[in-house]
Amino acid sequence: MQEVGRATGRLRRRAGRLPEEGLEEQRARAIRQALEQLGPLYVKIGQILSTRPDLVPDPVRQELALLTDRARVRPFHTFVPALEEELGADWRREFASFDTDRPLGAASLAQVYRATRRDGTPCVVKIQRPGSQGVVLGDMTVLRRLTRVIGRMAPDFTEVVDIDAMLDVVFHAMRDELDFTREAANMKAARKAARDYKTIKVPKALVATPRVLVQTMADGDAAHRLKDDELSRKQRKKMAKEFVAYMFKGFFVERTFHADPHPGNVLISPDGRAHVIDWGMVGRIDRSVSAAMLGIMVGLAYNDGPALAQSWVRMGSATPWSDVAGFTADIARFVPHVANASLAELNFGVALTSVLTFSTKRRIQTSPNISVLGKSVANMEGTVRHIHPGLKLGDSIRDVLQDVLFDMARDTVSPEQMAQYGLQALHALTRGPGQGAGVLSDVANRQITLHSRTRLSGNRARDAAFAMALLALGRRRGAT
Repeated sequence: MQEVGRATGRLRRRAGRLPEEGLEEQRARAIRQALEQLGPLYVKIGQILSTRPDLVPDPVRQELALLTDRARVRPFHTFVPALEEELGADWRREFASFDTDRPLGAASLAQVYRATRRDGTPCVVKIQRPGSQGVVLGDMTVLRRLTRVIGRMAPDFTEVVDIDAMLDVVFHAMRDELDFTREAANMKAARKAARDYKTIKVPKALVATPRVLVQTMADGDAAHRLKDDELSRKQRKKMAKEFVAYMFKGFFVERTFHADPHPGNVLISPDGRAHVIDWGMVGRIDRSVSAAMLGIMVGLAYNDGPALAQSWVRMGSATPWSDVAGFTADIARFVPHVANASLAELNFGVALTSVLTFSTKRRIQTSPNISVLGKSVANMEGTVRHIHPGLKLGDSIRDVLQDVLFDMARDTVSPEQMAQYGLQALHALTRGPGQGAGVLSDVANRQITLHSRTRLSGNRARDAAFAMALLALGRRRGAT
């Protein structure tokens, strides 16, 4: 944090020689450069803040959007100890060739090299930088202390924006980057989810240890380097639509998604396929957040501001000081300008996260998950913009909505979820007076009948109905 202070201090000393607009731009640039120097955790935080117009002024937010996790290339010999400790002293025998002269990429947490396995399989070797794990964990501790100080100094602010919870979401998403065995598990799940899409591919992890990851080679160049004449319009459109559908499946069905799908992490091959790489940062959300997020996206797609506002409040929470009616009116005025715009016409991701401005203004507590979700949506849009800018995300939502709802419904009636409904119903019945105890007695004697009445209503009545259906099904199976 001292880097930020020194950078802005130098600018203040020169303030008399700069117009106000130039000063703001230079201050924003100094903040970005300082975050890049501070390391990977601060870069990720900065990237997420670039999608939070409710917290960060526009000049700074635009500059933070330029943050990249690049680092100075370190000599290969500094990574040899990690290879020897993770793969053994004879690690070179695992490879027919290993290009140690020039890495494919250098980030603040790892460097990546091209190699070929002894069986002739082209591969990529990702090696963690020495000491990077300790640095990141130490930075997490420092930031947690800082949030506690902010909480004491600005209780009204933290009533609406739970910074500690937001950081917790970010830290959980980043932990997989510190252990490559977790990243390999993420890749395995992502490959399984990609089977339904012809143009979406995920590399396969071949060898995984905490600090070394060997994976299959992903063919192609980064999405932002895709040239206009490289693929046909039909190929681009199909790839873009499938990439959006794949991401939506992660948000709404798997509830596990790539949290950093920027153009550099999506490689486009000459045969028209998108290879999604770097599965270290993955977001995870629960069923309720996923359903609320779907409601938000559907509200945007179908030009339904009140529905979007309701879903947003449901994803977060209203405080005693919230102005829900005012927020709903804000969104009702805002949504018509977004619903039918293409990526070429409007930045959909920023439009989505702009809802945060209205939410904070109306003192509605924002879900901490929106930090990672908003970043993922904005990155996804940025990638699609390079592939097929004419795509309308609203149309994409409508295209995949039926499949998403079907998968969500199937998950809702899965044996595991039905058992959960039954447990919730039994819990509700045990809390009810009189008749609840009578129903439990009937359950024990297998004498439940349709004319049984309880004082349950709404969701509890629904849960009780699920429980009774389960019991009836169990009786039928026992009879057969």
